[in-house]
Amino acid sequence: MKKIITIVLIVAIISVVCAGVLCGCQPNDENTVKLIEVTHSVFYAPLYVALDGGYFEEEGLKIELTNGGGADKCMTSVISGQSDIGLMGPEAAIYIYNEGRTDYPKIFAQLTKKDGSFLMARTADDNFSWSSIAGKEVIGGRKGGVPAMALEYGIKKAGLVIGETYTMNYDVQYDLIGAAFESGTGDFCTMFEPAASNMQKAGMGYIVASVGEQAGNMPFTAFMATQSYMNENPEKMEKFTRAIIKAMDYVNTHTAKEIAEILAPSFVGTDLETLTTSIQSYKDIDAYCSTPLMEKADFELLQDVIIDSGVMTKRADFDKLFDPTIAKAMLEK
Repeated sequence: MKKIITIVLIVAIISVVCAGVLCGCQPNDENTVKLIEVTHSVFYAPLYVALDGGYFEEEGLKIELTNGGGADKCMTSVISGQSDIGLMGPEAAIYIYNEGRTDYPKIFAQLTKKDGSFLMARTADDNFSWSSIAGKEVIGGRKGGVPAMALEYGIKKAGLVIGETYTMNYDVQYDLIGAAFESGTGDFCTMFEPAASNMQKAGMGYIVASVGEQAGNMPFTAFMATQSYMNENPEKMEKFTRAIIKAMDYVNTHTAKEIAEILAPSFVGTDLETLTTSIQSYKDIDAYCSTPLMEKADFELLQDVIIDSGVMTKRADFDKLFDPTIAKAMLEK
């Protein structure tokens, strides 16, 4: 009996191993792109328009979208080959490049050009000034994260000094900021849409300013892939970029309500009115890119923000980190 059980177990193990080997040997579906996003937000409206509006489908692409829950996890997924393309902040690529990795991820298309967070106060204030933060506590998110660094940079432009004229709270996790603020922590906090509008609708906080407007134009989120993947999959890269360009054009030429109606399937549970308000908030601050081409001056401002915060001292080479070849070719067509 023991021999029979042993044989059965051996056969089962061999079957599983063989199945895994065979699966691993199968070529990657030429029409499938494994895309990982840093988080799920209306801030990335053009992406969801490309998905729900059928632009990827028009190009013959099937997108397998996963949520990374952070730039570090997204980058790990991309460089390990678990994901083909990553949507995240360019700083993730900058850090990898500065480490000296040979097959470092290259940015091939920018999606947003400003910080997408909004400053929330405990009371509505139509006459808000950034100097109002003096003597107050702000929940800023993870120390070293670009949202926190952009916020620091924006407040610094108002002449305030962190730790001297105001306090920055880095102890609250990103996904718990809203709950912490509502429970009484801090005088101000930052929220992305649609969380900001939902908080305001509930009367728990009020949008008083845009961090993106205050900090200035910088490449906040972009698509990137390893050089090897880009070299091995030129047609996929072209099709993907072309779909994104079409979606960008739609977002920049249609109303917030029209955009909300298109991407609603990607935000089940969020009503159309909130989606519309959120998208309009981003259109009002000109957060969405009209072209996937990245501006060097904006890239350098992002590096200024990171260096100013003390996270890094070495600059990355813009021309080596951003590859405009595919975007330019698709725009010309």
